[in-house]
Amino acid sequence: MTEPVPIASDNGRRDQPATAGGIRHPAAAEAVFQDVVRSPHVYDRLFHAWLARLTNGLSPVSLMQAYLDWLLHLMSSPGKQSELLTKAVRKTTRLGLLSARCVRGDAALCIEPLPQDKRFVHPAWDLWPYNLLYQSFLLTQQWWHNATTEVSGVSRHHEEAVAFGARQWLDFFSPSNFLWTNPEVTKTTIEEHGHNLIRGWNNFIEDWERVTGAKPPIGAERFRVGDNVANTPGKVIFRNRLIELIQYRPTTSHVQKEPVLIVPAWIMKYYILDLSPENSLVRYLVDQGFSVFMISWKNPNEKDRDLGMSDYRRRGVMAAVDTVCKVIPNTQVHGVGYCLGGTLLTIAAAAMARDGDGRIATLSHFAAQTDFTEAGELTLFIDDAQVAYLEDIMWEQGYLDARQMAGTFQLLRSNDLIWSRAVHDYLMGRRKPMNDLMAWNADTTRLPYRMHSEYLRWLFLNNDLAAGRYIVDGRPISITDIRAPIFSVATTNDHVAPWRSVYKIHLLADTDVTFTLTSGGHNAGIVSEPGHPGRAFQFTTRKEGDRYIDPDTWQANTRKQDGSWWPVWIKWLGQHSTEKVEAPRSGATDHGCQPLEDAPGRYVFQQ
Repeated sequence: MTEPVPIASDNGRRDQPATAGGIRHPAAAEAVFQDVVRSPHVYDRLFHAWLARLTNGLSPVSLMQAYLDWLLHLMSSPGKQSELLTKAVRKTTRLGLLSARCVRGDAALCIEPLPQDKRFVHPAWDLWPYNLLYQSFLLTQQWWHNATTEVSGVSRHHEEAVAFGARQWLDFFSPSNFLWTNPEVTKTTIEEHGHNLIRGWNNFIEDWERVTGAKPPIGAERFRVGDNVANTPGKVIFRNRLIELIQYRPTTSHVQKEPVLIVPAWIMKYYILDLSPENSLVRYLVDQGFSVFMISWKNPNEKDRDLGMSDYRRRGVMAAVDTVCKVIPNTQVHGVGYCLGGTLLTIAAAAMARDGDGRIATLSHFAAQTDFTEAGELTLFIDDAQVAYLEDIMWEQGYLDARQMAGTFQLLRSNDLIWSRAVHDYLMGRRKPMNDLMAWNADTTRLPYRMHSEYLRWLFLNNDLAAGRYIVDGRPISITDIRAPIFSVATTNDHVAPWRSVYKIHLLADTDVTFTLTSGGHNAGIVSEPGHPGRAFQFTTRKEGDRYIDPDTWQANTRKQDGSWWPVWIKWLGQHSTEKVEAPRSGATDHGCQPLEDAPGRYVFQQ
């Protein structure tokens, strides 16, 4: 097994970054010029980086490959063509019969919307002519789904990409998106004499100005980090180039001996788990008698372009574990990882287990994947062509800005995040009030060139972690080496880490796994404090040596419980802790971990 080759520039040295408007400074200009002279491939990278600004980061080559794969196979499939023609005739006939029934006053529907499709729930959609409009749209949508799927010979990845693309185009032309074809909007416009459109236009201008000015959305300014969000008391006790480590002040005189170390995702700011006091997981933990430490990641810039996955493991997770064990010596650590942080924590824990480092007491994964073979619709945007395209974008500027990824994540839920919002905010002229979770979601970060390239290639494309090929310090690691019990949380509506993908930890771990499936999405399902309305969850524990149960059978046979999963997790942590001890002080001056400043520290404010 050989160590993966580090990502480097064409000439083997670090390149000076360029910006969207050209070269940042003369030294950078000279560096790029020398690259062009030495390697003609730099022309390609510069061109791709420029083109990406027109395509919103999506590779036209990748999209064309998928389209041609589908089209050529469809053209050579007369049976499929005949089937589609027959379906088109049947659907046209059904729509004609519906039109005839409407004349008689019988408007029985010929097709029902999908359960998750809420665009046509208003009673006015059942009236003529709106019922014909939306029924014809749903029939067309269904026909295109048939046309883009089950074409013999098309690769699964290309089939999913083409079906997804067709769905996006159809969603754009939905009758719910336009003034005169949406009865609810038409009715509101008549009743308000068009004032809703005036408000909507003002909303659109405000949003446009904020997007182009790189400002947070309307209302986000009410949520101030360190004031009414991320305000659980604590101290920054360690800082390096990549992280600040926060130690939170205990609220009980005695705490569990084993501290909790939280590794959040570095794609966003850490305080998703320390929002408002009433829904802060950190505050809940300290109130339940735990010592809590949190990693706050630096927001990287072009100077950090060469930080890789190994840096995030060593300077991030391992530096934090070392510091926690200095502050609270002679004990183990409850490791908690959220999203990408959970994947990185698993990598670190597997390497520690391989090397005989027993400092991890338990692992808790929140919406974190360890196997990426079924990572949901996000994989539609990840193949060799797309990753190479992204690498050229990041090579030019040194990082990938979260704003460049926002469009991709919005497309995964375009009905909810794009079109429904456009109708509500711009046609109805109404704004949804900003909440702490939405404000956090707008507080974006960047991803270093090398790290993101390695992450996409080694994990998404090659699935090296699940396959036992992931290299740490020159040797492969295996999740099967981990003996610490695992508590894994997935959410039912997760488009980033689908719950069946998270469930694959059962196939990889040779230890006790407690799996919890909770209602909600990737973020809202995790921020699920006790008392949160409408929450429910399922959970069981698979003991080491138990037989495997597939995810669908597990879901069907596991009792659903109302409420938050947090108390269940707290009880599980308590069961895997040894004893209560006196609450520790902040830092460990004797070990060079003296308090540096109050939480939330400095890195969280970096823009």
